[in-house]
Amino acid sequence: MPTDSPAAVVPRALKLAAAVVAAEGLVLVVLGIAEAFTIQGSRLVLGLTTTVFFVLYGGGLAVVARGLSRASTWSRGPAVFAQLIQLLIAYSFWGGGTKGVAIALAVAAAGVLVGVFRKESTEALADNPEKDHPPVL
Repeated sequence: MPTDSPAAVVPRALKLAAAVVAAEGLVLVVLGIAEAFTIQGSRLVLGLTTTVFFVLYGGGLAVVARGLSRASTWSRGPAVFAQLIQLLIAYSFWGGGTKGVAIALAVAAAGVLVGVFRKESTEALADNPEKDHPPVL
């Protein structure tokens, strides 16, 4: 009896949410690497901690995106939490010349939240101990 492949049971909305989270992770890793090239001796500790934070956060988002693309239950919480933080960051960019950044951040976060909370996504992410295994680091 054939069984559905994991890719066949992941709803399109969840796949799109995973793609946006992966893109966010990639952007953060690129920003972290760019920050590494601008480190100056007068702000060495700030530059290093910023670089490490961006790279680790971006890598974490990549792991969460992979979990979402596989409909792993554990990935829902971190994805929602990251998007709520992103909405707050978008709010902090509102006004002045950074309004476009605020809009882009808010639209991406809202899109992921909608994708994760759609009915079919919620059903795919339902807690099922037999199908779900936490990531091994």
